[in-house]
Amino acid sequence: MKIDKIIMLVGMMGSGKSSVGRKLSQKLNLPFVDGDVELEKSAGCSINEIFNYYGEEALRDGERKVMKRLLNGNICLLASGGGAYIDSETRKLSKQKAITIWLKADIDTLYDRTKGRSRRPELNGVDLENKLKEYVDERYKIYAEADLTVETVTENVKETVDRVYKELKKYLER
Repeated sequence: MKIDKIIMLVGMMGSGKSSVGRKLSQKLNLPFVDGDVELEKSAGCSINEIFNYYGEEALRDGERKVMKRLLNGNICLLASGGGAYIDSETRKLSKQKAITIWLKADIDTLYDRTKGRSRRPELNGVDLENKLKEYVDERYKIYAEADLTVETVTENVKETVDRVYKELKKYLER
């Protein structure tokens, strides 16, 4: 399969972007880039620190700048941060520079995958289930703009990678 654009995974935190992305990048023989890791490198501190010291607006601004750099960079498998695709500038650029794949997960799956994790500052100290429902209500209509949608369920990562690969292959062959 010939890939001439960045493959960008989008979706909620806990949808599997990083774990599926790492394995899918190997299968596609593409470098793997994690948008959250790149943001932390760029800022010189963790996402939690950016969020806690500078606020969500600064976090989103940094994320926007990093995503712009990455989307204008080399072809890779890019796992975006959960909020990156929500930004209209990032979404517009991704439509030009990438094939976007929404890893769609239901509330129960997201809850199971995010509970007890302190790396997600927006979820610290809140009612996790209600916050996830709020995000689903706000974000799913935007994620639905992605080129492809693949449901992620409680299967192992390899099975999800195989399903994403199959959908991507069909998309590229049409």
